Amino acid sequence: MPRPRLLRDRPVARQVLLLQVGTVLLLVVTGILMASYDARRDSRSRATQRVVAVALTVADSPTVRAALRSDDPTATLQPWAEEVRRDTDTDFVVVMDLDRTRYTHPDPSLIGGKFVGDLGDAPEGGIFTQQYKGSLGPSVRSVVPVEDDGRVVALVSVGITVSDINRGLKRDVSIVVLCGVLVLLAGMAGAWLLSRRLHRLTHGMGEQELARMYEYYSAVLHSVREGLLLLDGEGRVQLVNDEARRLLALPDDVVGTRIEDLGLAPALVAAARGRTAESDDLYLAGERILVVSSAPAQWEGRDVGAVVTLRDHTELRSVTGELEVVRRLTESLRSQNHESANRLHTVVSLIEMGRTEEAVAFATDELQVAQLLTDQVVGAVDDPVVAALLLGKSAEAAERGVELRIVGELPSGTGIAPRDLVTVLGNLVDNALDAVAEADPRVVEVRLSGDERSVTITVGDSGPGLDDDASARVLDRGWTTKAEPGTGRGLGLALVGQVARRHDGEIVVGRSPLGGAAFTVTLALTPAEAGR
Repeated sequence: MPRPRLLRDRPVARQVLLLQVGTVLLLVVTGILMASYDARRDSRSRATQRVVAVALTVADSPTVRAALRSDDPTATLQPWAEEVRRDTDTDFVVVMDLDRTRYTHPDPSLIGGKFVGDLGDAPEGGIFTQQYKGSLGPSVRSVVPVEDDGRVVALVSVGITVSDINRGLKRDVSIVVLCGVLVLLAGMAGAWLLSRRLHRLTHGMGEQELARMYEYYSAVLHSVREGLLLLDGEGRVQLVNDEARRLLALPDDVVGTRIEDLGLAPALVAAARGRTAESDDLYLAGERILVVSSAPAQWEGRDVGAVVTLRDHTELRSVTGELEVVRRLTESLRSQNHESANRLHTVVSLIEMGRTEEAVAFATDELQVAQLLTDQVVGAVDDPVVAALLLGKSAEAAERGVELRIVGELPSGTGIAPRDLVTVLGNLVDNALDAVAEADPRVVEVRLSGDERSVTITVGDSGPGLDDDASARVLDRGWTTKAEPGTGRGLGLALVGQVARRHDGEIVVGRSPLGGAAFTVTLALTPAEAGR
């Protein structure tokens, strides 16, 4: 059965407040009623016990037995009974004969009259109690026998009026009600404070709004193709979608974990925890290159955390790297074409000047140098893609005034994909060319070796080298000496590391005989590659 619209349309905090107030009110009223009933029952029970105790005490008194033997029992018993009545705070103490004739009574005019009420089994020696409306009004009374030498010679009745009992009960109930009101006020104050906090946490929204928001957010979170990561103000993961789990290899119980404890790249962690918006920066996470955008999350002018979006850029980066190789090779060919045109003009000019022998010698020397370089590269590398890369790097090195040496060779049929070799050689040689930009002399050496099980590539330079701290961190994810994190730099060695791990290989950072840094990459054939 649906709930009334009145409750459905109210904010959750107000509904909770009303339910809590109603619950507290119900509990307090129930407690007061039960306490009042218990107090009433106890007051009647205590009154009954008191009148019985007083009656037994009076009946056992020697004064009563002695007075009953006298000719005028009333003269002795009346003042004594009134004193007992006042001392015990009862309403009447009546001593009577077995025929109900009163010897004492609070109202002297009733002395000598008949006792009003039941006697029960008191004349036979029993103790009888009852609530009865007598001469003083409704009362709780007891009737007990007075025995002398084993015989019942008289009866004693002691009673307390119901009005006196009720006066005492009202005092007890008033205390109970006061305590109940205090508990009610404390409960309502607590419910109000809790409602305020709940109102702040739910932003005053109703249950349907919260349900819709959760359903829509959950649907959006898990349907978008980008990875989404939501952090709170302390950097703990609060929401993460399936794509983010896949890209960052996050565990199932990641919610509530600080992002610093997830083993991500320091630069990526810094970007996620940043207080300013960042967009489309490249970072490395495991085997993936991610395009990361982050922005602070705010609600009503206060920071509540950060929103991080992730896109997989790995394949695109690889293709971009290959395109970069082709671009550089094209630029190198364009440069060589320009240089060749200059040399051709020089040869033509020498011929026009009649200096034919010098023109032939000049052309032959240039052709010999170019042919030697081509023969060296082709002899060292059988794969045409890798050979083209090295030729392009040689031309680039010549333009930058760097001597590029190629030592050793890569045998044919190594089984390593040319794409992986291009990634390794291209990034290592680029780093080496950058490293010797300010060196003297400027030398980069590429050493190649391999067999049917593995390939080893070593690139050394004559640059300043790496200190101990840089050597320890140079292979860290996204680390670079060229630019700040987030600029897209520092990914070259990361890509090389990916290739090495994919081929169960390793990268060793050492000192080059040329004086600078040396990077040695060993690539082993995977079982799939070995079977091809």
